[in-house]
Amino acid sequence: MKILVTGGKGMVGQHLQEILPKAVYIGSKDYDLRDWLEVENLFETHHPTHVIHLAAKVGGIQDNLSKPAEYFDDNILINTNVLKMCKWYNVKRFTGILSTCIYPNIVEKYPMKEEDMFLGPPALSNFSYGYAKRCLAVQIDAYNKQYNTKYNYLTPCNLYSEYDNFNNENKMHFMTALLKKIKTSDKELNLLGTGKPLRQFMYAGDLAKIIKEVIYNDITDSFNVATSENLSIDKMANISLKVLNKNLKINYLKPELDGQFRKDVCNKKLLSYIPDFKFTNFEEGIKKVYSNI
Repeated sequence: MKILVTGGKGMVGQHLQEILPKAVYIGSKDYDLRDWLEVENLFETHHPTHVIHLAAKVGGIQDNLSKPAEYFDDNILINTNVLKMCKWYNVKRFTGILSTCIYPNIVEKYPMKEEDMFLGPPALSNFSYGYAKRCLAVQIDAYNKQYNTKYNYLTPCNLYSEYDNFNNENKMHFMTALLKKIKTSDKELNLLGTGKPLRQFMYAGDLAKIIKEVIYNDITDSFNVATSENLSIDKMANISLKVLNKNLKINYLKPELDGQFRKDVCNKKLLSYIPDFKFTNFEEGIKKVYSNI
């Protein structure tokens, strides 16, 4: 087994390096996955048997709204080049990592199940990114149908980690941005929105562990990866203040910036394959991140 991890220098990739040290990890500075010739050079150099595809163009809401064409084009190119090359080089297993951004903005029943993906369009706040990621799911299913491959995709909820990009606001994930703001705030904590939207947050190291289980147990099905907790932004902020022993008054500014109200997904299929998996406790996870800020 020779594992290649694209986007391997990012948050989840760094957690994978701790538990899959023999895999090959490449980042955007190593190869431009939008360029077919560079992707061909990558596969000709390493000849992987398994590919874990983490690479993507990601960013904050404002960047998504201002550059929708870039988010769609870049992600479509990255996904298509890597997937086609996997087929060309007879890669045995491909596992693509998506995002719950692929799901509809609003559905009648929550949490959303895997089959709910096409019940409506993604949220407008990251519409192009969400659709590009959804397209990867369609591509993988199409390859399996036409070429009889055993490729799959995992769809994780929101992530946080001590390996997040704390120096780039456009790439920083919400929870890690919140913890950084808590650490640097004095007396008051100013947050955007109303604090009412609900979110599932998962420690990125847990996703890495599940990816390893999928690879080593040859699980070929596609499913959501998420905790069972679905907390409001306000609840998470207050838990964080309590756990970190910070006495700050929370102010909510610009209520129009709430974004999608909820997008929680069902994890029953995940737990049917890995029934004994234990997610990192939220309080324990945020302590890990806070100590590294």
